[in-house]
Amino acid sequence: MSVKKNRADKSTEPADITLQYYADHADTFIDATFDADMRPARNRFLERLPAGAYILDFGCGSGRDAKAFLESGFRVDAVDGSAELCRLASGITGISVRQMLFQELSAVELYEGIWACSSILHLPEQELRNVLHKITAALKPGGILYTSFKYGNFAGIRNGRYFTDFTEETLREFWKEFPSLKITELWITPDVRPGRENERWINLLAGKET
Repeated sequence: MSVKKNRADKSTEPADITLQYYADHADTFIDATFDADMRPARNRFLERLPAGAYILDFGCGSGRDAKAFLESGFRVDAVDGSAELCRLASGITGISVRQMLFQELSAVELYEGIWACSSILHLPEQELRNVLHKITAALKPGGILYTSFKYGNFAGIRNGRYFTDFTEETLREFWKEFPSLKITELWITPDVRPGRENERWINLLAGKET
């Protein structure tokens, strides 16, 4: 679903504000994130998947990680809520990146892996709950989810987008609502973008019960 509101519309809905940000800043966002070295996290995710597994890059942004997965021999379905990012990521990855809101995920036991890198953090907590239930349904039994959030206790609009942050304690408590999606790893990393090393991220791998 695209952002169809006129840019003069000052909607305060978190999704509208966030999607408008990416509509307005797609090129600069790609410039700032495409070269970010996500290989350590990708490797932790991929080592849990069978060769040639089907991966959903859920909120793919520039297509950086989808491209890496494809080059490693995996099958990839890449989606993003921003029409402009979908257009640019399609050119970068060589596949058709679909425009889809997180809430529109409807697949059932389709993917061995779902990669939600710095993406579902844009959802308010109740919407995040609903989307995580959809993610659980979309994973095959034994499937793996990777996701990441900014580290902290903030929830709200920051730098033109909505964010829900977590700490180890708050994320583990929140995750109790998803008993069939068990946390297997939880770790903290610095931001890998130059000049932002003081910012921290919390990373999570979770497996769907078989």
